[in-house]
This record gives sequence, structure tokens and C-alpha cells, in this order.
Amino acid sequence: DVGDLIAHLKKLGVDDRTLILFSSDNGPHREGGSNYDPAFFTPSGHFSGLKRSLTDGGIRVPFIARWPGTVKAGTVSDHVGYFGDLMATWCELGAAKTPAKTNSISIAPTLRGRGAQRRHDFLYWEFYEQGVSQAVLLDGRWKALRLRTLNAPIQLFDLKTDPAEKTN
Repeated sequence: DVGDLIAHLKKLGVDDRTLILFSSDNGPHREGGSNYDPAFFTPSGHFSGLKRSLTDGGIRVPFIARWPGTVKAGTVSDHVGYFGDLMATWCELGAAKTPAKTNSISIAPTLRGRGAQRRHDFLYWEFYEQGVSQAVLLDGRWKALRLRTLNAPIQLFDLKTDPAEKTN
């Protein structure tokens, strides 16, 4: 269907000025019936966890952008963002003012491959299934994680040297 979408944009004559974004709302999931074994395909790659975990295997997702003439094909970025950043991005691209009191940072400089890309000082997650779990990513590198209860010890991971979050 993606090919059909692109073909339709070309037919309309707007393909070269249309930004297409693909992503997911969470990491791979365990749901799939009694015969589904997530370890078989290693859907999280070298990251730990699946959907409903706050390790990167559960919250890190692919983000793919296509914008002919603007996003250079094959470009890979290490920028760390979150879905809320799309608000500021769309506002910047549409020459609108980003609403006040948001944590949204435009990723337009990364998409365009030019200009200074602002970065989040931190990103924070909470998850309330099977207790309360919390995670905070500091400076795009250090991840603090507390699992299932607010009384649990805080684990700290250096994602630069330990992307699988194995060594506290």
C-alpha cells in the first residue's frame, strides 16, 4: 500500500513536496497466539525487552522519513526524540507557532540535514501495568530505570556502551 500511496502522490503531482513519516507506538509485542515465540525472530534486535517494558526494546521504535529533495535517501540519524516532537516539527514546517507549554522539539533540522538540532535534556516514561515502572533518559545516553514499584532500586545504564541495558 505504501507503493500505491507514493504512486498516487506522483499522479497528483505533489510527491516531491510531500513528507511521509513511518513509525510505531511501541516496540515489538508478545501477542500472537500460543505458537508465537518473539525470541525466534529477535524483533528487538540487540535491545532488551518488548512492548510494555521500559527498556529500549519496548520503547525504541523505527522512524522513517521520505521527502524527495529534502531528506537525503539512506541518511541515518542518532537523534533521540519522541512522538510529541512531531507537533513542533509540523508547526515549523507549516510556519506556525508551536503551542506554549509543550516539550516538543522540532526535528526539521534533522529531516533537512542542515541547521542546529536541539536535543532533549531528558525524556521520561511511566508505565502502570504490573505495578509502576519509570524510566528517564538523560542527555540521550544515560538511562535510569525503576521497575514495578516506586520502592524498587534505580538501575542506571550507559546506552552508549550497553545498548542492551544489561549492566547496571
